[in-house]
Amino acid sequence: MIGTFLNVIGILIGGGVGLMKSRVLPTALEAYLKILLAVFTVFYGLRLSWLSFGGSAGQILKQGLILILALILGKMVGRLLHLQRLSNRLGRAAHDRLVAGQAGAEGRVSAAFKTSAVLYCVAPLGIIGAVIEGISASDYFYPLAIKAVMDGLAAMGLVLMLGWGVLISVVPVLAFQGTVNLLCSRLLQPFLATHGLLDSINCVAGILVFSVALIMLGLKKIEVSDYLPSLVAAPLLTWLLH
Repeated sequence: MIGTFLNVIGILIGGGVGLMKSRVLPTALEAYLKILLAVFTVFYGLRLSWLSFGGSAGQILKQGLILILALILGKMVGRLLHLQRLSNRLGRAAHDRLVAGQAGAEGRVSAAFKTSAVLYCVAPLGIIGAVIEGISASDYFYPLAIKAVMDGLAAMGLVLMLGWGVLISVVPVLAFQGTVNLLCSRLLQPFLATHGLLDSINCVAGILVFSVALIMLGLKKIEVSDYLPSLVAAPLLTWLLH
């Protein structure tokens, strides 16, 4: 759970710095950090997918076909389940709470906690990162490390608007991402490793992490939440086509 702990530490550090500052970071510095984080996201996303390919030319072609089919099926299931709509709805609810907290319409601490907890937990990178680290034998925590920096920067701005209540959001972040991580490491990883299905999930997860970078750079609007079922479709297709 290295990535999850880094995420918690990032929020605490970012929030602590925000409490000691009277203003947010300069716009130019924020833009630079955003690009830098996107570059790291591209690298570690594509690296994970690249490491998942292997074998003969025929096997690599087969893995590529499974990747494409998994993304297509995952997108279809995600749309049927309205995952992106749910994510957007939660994001709008967090925004409304943010406005209410600034206006003093409800308890400031409560608004800070609820707003930041939703924003941090609903992010697809958190779910994908927790799954990746959970099923990885080498603790591939890099996506969550990137999220830790992103959440820390967000915490700096949130505490200036809502106060120290933002720091309490580390509790649901630890509980949610930690639970996903432990379930994957204790239950899924042994089964997937035994049946040679880990690479299929890692390949899809790497592409989804890369997609997050495209959103960060403003190059492509991708409904990443709708693609989350691809993480389930990939090992199922690999099993069927084994």
